[in-house]
Amino acid sequence: MDCHPFPHCIIKNFLSSQSFAENLQRELLELNFNEKSNDLYKFKQSDDLKKRKEPHIAAITALFGRFRSWLGDVLGVELEPTVDISSAKYEYTVLLCHDDELEGRRVAFILYLVPPWQSSDGGSLDLYSTDNFQPESIVKSLVPCWNTLILFEVSPVSFHQVSEVLSQDKCRLSLSGWFHGPTLERPPRFKEPSILKHPHLPRDETVLFEWVNPLYLDISYQEQIQTEFEDSSEIEEKFREVSEALRQSDIRWMKRGPPNKCYESASVDSLPECVSVCWELLRSEAFFLLLSNFTGLRLHYLCPADEEDEEGETKDDKSPVCCGEVRRWSHGGYTLLHDAEAAQAEYALDLILPFDCAWEAEFGGITCYVANEEDEELLTVYPEDNSLALVYRDKETLKFVKHVNHKSSHVDSSTCREFYDFSFVY
Repeated sequence: MDCHPFPHCIIKNFLSSQSFAENLQRELLELNFNEKSNDLYKFKQSDDLKKRKEPHIAAITALFGRFRSWLGDVLGVELEPTVDISSAKYEYTVLLCHDDELEGRRVAFILYLVPPWQSSDGGSLDLYSTDNFQPESIVKSLVPCWNTLILFEVSPVSFHQVSEVLSQDKCRLSLSGWFHGPTLERPPRFKEPSILKHPHLPRDETVLFEWVNPLYLDISYQEQIQTEFEDSSEIEEKFREVSEALRQSDIRWMKRGPPNKCYESASVDSLPECVSVCWELLRSEAFFLLLSNFTGLRLHYLCPADEEDEEGETKDDKSPVCCGEVRRWSHGGYTLLHDAEAAQAEYALDLILPFDCAWEAEFGGITCYVANEEDEELLTVYPEDNSLALVYRDKETLKFVKHVNHKSSHVDSSTCREFYDFSFVY
């Protein structure tokens, strides 16, 4: 038993019979695996194994049932008879930083049934140190090893991840699950400080003529765009590139968030002049009005009120505001959904403007919209060079950026290994 960074145990040669382990591996690989994918993970998982009739699978599930009694005596905890157990395959996939806490989970277990494995193959079980119940840094990496069982206590500090599997020809096969018992008391959820919101900047339409394609400033075309936006709440338009300026080395890039939200955000006061002007454009009064004309949303006082506003049913006297970032995305970048974000969700218009992204969808870095507490993706926004994406969302719609995987850093010189974007919320 090792208690750093949280209690865990490694049992090598867990199964005494090598032939049993090999037959168990064979039976598991013959199962049907379901693709599992959301903001946190992407891998293949079997159905629950408790009702399987294959002899070696049935035997291992019975063994974990008996193992539960011994484990409960060792821990001094009365574990429940129910044991969750399934099999998972990781091939070029990942499970990002999380703590495993759900109602009743007390001890997690993983039994590895992998071929000879090296750290260069990826797929290690990484354990995080914590600060104020938030993940801080990886302090231990456990490389998968044949017939090795790992146990760890599920708690508010049990943050861990399965690092990205890099091997092209090896399957990271495991049995995993949880023993259940009385739930530990959990501290209040961490709330990351929100990005400051600002009212529009006093800039007139001159700034629009300098930056925006004149086609999109034509009133009749704006009416056409508004009709399309009201039908789909999503649209993409073009802006001039500022890619070269974003690649300048004197921009100060800062890591955003704990390891469960990992990307780089530029310090606004370090932006080159043309990037700063683009930043001001997206915050300008003229752009608020342009967005109102594009979408029909009341983002400017000159935008006509709809019938409900005129009747006083949904009148909102608050002035429209926005918040935004200039972000850089490269291998390892991602964001996750959070309970706190769901609680703070609001009706909003999202703007994403990518730059310098000769990008492939298989690299990740895709913005996904999902309904609260649902896995099914409602909308996917792919990074496309110099293409403005506008998405209107309600209080039940959340978004995340998919993990940028190692494929983005193994490309030829004609393809970018990173990209940038302006991300605003109005």
